[in-house]
Amino acid sequence: MHRNSLDRLAELAELLHQSGDPDLVEQFLREILTPSEVQGISSRWELVKRLDRGQSQRAIAAELGLSLCKITRGSRELKKPHSALRTMLDHHHRLQG
Repeated sequence: MHRNSLDRLAELAELLHQSGDPDLVEQFLREILTPSEVQGISSRWELVKRLDRGQSQRAIAAELGLSLCKITRGSRELKKPHSALRTMLDHHHRLQG
């Protein structure tokens, strides 16, 4: 994957992982992201969970006010072999018990 000189996602991912404190991570994200960015990330996570539950793309679009393009992208990512989204969903399911 091509990364430009300002791409620090790997660094941030490691920092968030190592913190071990979900409350600190949430506070950090709310401070570094705009409310619109928080909403965007939150709605994308919600759409992935709904796709995983089998909800139709059109229903998700209507209920969350998202474009079908965003939902289709999430659906495509979930279907990829070794999908990080799929892995995170599986982890989420295990945590939810």
